[in-house]
Amino acid sequence: MSAEERLHTLSIRNLSVRRGGVEILAGVDADIRCGEVTALIGPNGAGKTTLLQAILGQVPYTGEIRFCRAREHGEGVPRIGYVPQQLPFDRDTPLSVLDFFALSQQRYPVFFGHSRRVRRSAQDSLDRAGVGHLLHRPLGRLSGGEFQRVLFALAVRDAPDILLLDEPVSGVDVAGAEQFCDFLSQVQRSSKFGLLLVSHDLSVVTRHADQVICLNRRIVCRGATTEVLTPENLASMYGGEAHLFRHAPADGHGHLHGLPEGKG
Repeated sequence: MSAEERLHTLSIRNLSVRRGGVEILAGVDADIRCGEVTALIGPNGAGKTTLLQAILGQVPYTGEIRFCRAREHGEGVPRIGYVPQQLPFDRDTPLSVLDFFALSQQRYPVFFGHSRRVRRSAQDSLDRAGVGHLLHRPLGRLSGGEFQRVLFALAVRDAPDILLLDEPVSGVDVAGAEQFCDFLSQVQRSSKFGLLLVSHDLSVVTRHADQVICLNRRIVCRGATTEVLTPENLASMYGGEAHLFRHAPADGHGHLHGLPEGKG
């Protein structure tokens, strides 16, 4: 990877978040790089989702979040894509996938129809995500894996410089999760965006992440995946439950067991 590609996309310095007088995050320093996958792990309540919200400007914070752009990505404020952990909606709502895309692109109500530009943009994004056939599918009839692909397609529609994913395979079966993560890696490598992935599944982290940030309200450790995911570091984050997350002898590949799911 060239020096230009390794330019930090996102630098976080001394970031703290308080809610109702309670400290959620304290003194967080982290870097997300162009062309790399950074995994964010930690126990439930560690502040992982809050950190994503701070990056998105959805919660007040102190400290600094500075965006940098590699030359290949152009000038100005970086584009950020986001796939939330959950997106509750009424499955009986008569919206198609195309309607869902149109809601964020056109000014007039979707029941008046869709512009050619919106239709083409939605189709291209879904094709890129490998689910172009879902364009006219009712949103409420999508499987968990299909819905995640649609959310991903929407997040990368505008060619983001940074993509934030909060438990993107939560609620998806094992086969679907592996397929999604493999697909995600392919897109990320070709697009060179900086990817920040929150995951409780350490097999996903060990397989796909270049860097790992261990968070428990503050940074516990960070660095290359192979150097960070040690029994000692896991013990410092998870205490008595650390034995659950050591190398799994059963699979023969040294993968780590996944963590119990929950909001961070």
